[in-house]
Amino acid sequence: MISKWSASIVRAARSVRGASAPVTYSLIALCCLLFLAGPASGLNPAYGAGDGLLAEQRAYFRRWGVIPAELFEASAGSALTPATALFVHGSWVHLLGNMLFLYVFGAMTEERMGRVRFTLFYVGCGYLALLGYAVVNADSEQSLVGASGAISAVLGAFLYLFPRARVTSLLPFLFFLPVRFPAWIVLPFWAALQWLGAGRASDGPGVAYLAHLIGFGLGFGYASVRYGRPTGPTRVRAAPAPAPEGENQP
Repeated sequence: MISKWSASIVRAARSVRGASAPVTYSLIALCCLLFLAGPASGLNPAYGAGDGLLAEQRAYFRRWGVIPAELFEASAGSALTPATALFVHGSWVHLLGNMLFLYVFGAMTEERMGRVRFTLFYVGCGYLALLGYAVVNADSEQSLVGASGAISAVLGAFLYLFPRARVTSLLPFLFFLPVRFPAWIVLPFWAALQWLGAGRASDGPGVAYLAHLIGFGLGFGYASVRYGRPTGPTRVRAAPAPAPEGENQP
């Protein structure tokens, strides 16, 4: 009896740790820990409060985020910012929106790709998505932070690998009633929202929709080249919103 209980505890612990998708859950944990320790959360007393906290936040985003106007100055530090920005988030909504999407779509994608390949895919596509945005907006002085470029690549790969997976969505025009659609409906709809957002985007602070589109295209393209025919129908257990909080321009 004791041995059966022990085995059950071990299985439960493995499921909590995300044994089948350790990279996905490690990325979520890392992003959350960095956010809580940084100035954006407002919980770390080391950064002060009021105007002092706001100044610390701006300095933090400029240090670790992408500033397109400074990215191509041949500085080693600037060249690394498209990678460091993937782990920095500008607000609680920004963080939680991104982590929800990574949780929903990352595990299955990681299981299909494998741990090492998924890690390289995530960081590489996220880097290129932010780099592509910086090329198009080379004069922008706004700092760009967030994992949405990488997560958008995960969505693109998921669409190719699991097009018939049924996703529970919360759509605002249906008063947030949960409805289930296949991924080939939900994710192209999400991409269309990003396209519309990119068309209306200004140079001021906001969401970098173009980085989402670049990441989504990279992810779908990589999966279509690297893998064969998509798999059969499956179900996604969690429920995403219609669009994640994007790369933030604080």
